[in-house]
Amino acid sequence: MGKSKIELLSTEINHLDIKKFDFVNLIDQMQGTAFQARNLARAAKIFDQMLTDQNCGVILCLAGSLVSAGLKKVILDMIDNNMVDAIVSTGANMVDQDFFEGLGFKHYQGSPHLDDTQLQEMAIDRIYDTLINEDELRLCDDTICQIANYLPPRSYSSREFLIEMGKYLEKHGKNKESIVLRAYQKEIPIFVPAFSDCSAGFGLVMHQVAKPHHHVSIDSVKDFRELTQLKISANDTGLLMIGGGVPKNFAQDVVVAAELLGVEVPMHKYAIQITVADERDGALSGSTLREACSWGKVSVTHEQMVFCEATIALPLVAGYAYSKGSWRTRQTRTYNKLFTDTTVLA
Repeated sequence: MGKSKIELLSTEINHLDIKKFDFVNLIDQMQGTAFQARNLARAAKIFDQMLTDQNCGVILCLAGSLVSAGLKKVILDMIDNNMVDAIVSTGANMVDQDFFEGLGFKHYQGSPHLDDTQLQEMAIDRIYDTLINEDELRLCDDTICQIANYLPPRSYSSREFLIEMGKYLEKHGKNKESIVLRAYQKEIPIFVPAFSDCSAGFGLVMHQVAKPHHHVSIDSVKDFRELTQLKISANDTGLLMIGGGVPKNFAQDVVVAAELLGVEVPMHKYAIQITVADERDGALSGSTLREACSWGKVSVTHEQMVFCEATIALPLVAGYAYSKGSWRTRQTRTYNKLFTDTTVLA
């Protein structure tokens, strides 16, 4: 490999800015083509339709390494311009990547052909062609532990804990371009159903070992209950799902959960999934939205699968909707305020 740690961690990942382009003509022309280009164009138009529908709450689902790959600003622009009302994400995106950058750390360009044994010896973590300083990631773990240490010992939903992370960044963060921070400031809930499956897990393990009898814990059932409450309040909802996994299933399942509680809610009215997963192995990430209809979760009237890598597809879909400008007349939804009274579903 022949390079020092400083040399390897020298070229920063740059975040894409959808405001610098007009995607409308490109998407309109893609609609007249075929294969995934046409699917992507239809998805972009469905997303714009979600934003035009004044009764629709938009839930953004994030899986895969998106922030580290340069998509943070795309998501921030969606938050800043009232294009998303709630987020369901993997812990990696919100903690290891976004909160990590909020603390002032960076992701760097690398190569999939680097020697991973040497990277491990140098304390450099690799995500395909992206590099992270492991020493800095340990500081992120420690910060999560510190936040937990100062909270009253009880169980929290991931949404509640992410609010505390937003408060921390508002006071101590070195990079204010953060999804966790901006969502906190705009009362947009973020749910991370598998919260311990990331840097937060290491921090909370350290916290619980230090405080074995009086500690913070994360209640994933409370997450499920709160997002179900959001669905009941919103009624009409649209899903923009990047990747699959836990965020996809968690967001879809709330329709069934509401019904089991005796509350009739409609299936998700709109649904888009951008994925490279294959549906033929029966796994969740690649399962189609039409399959989800059989479970009573997603309507098939306005749904679109796009089999494309997220760093290509998300800027086009979000950029088209931004350029169309339907977000300018959308009602602002501050769904975090729903949870000041958590007895609604008790």
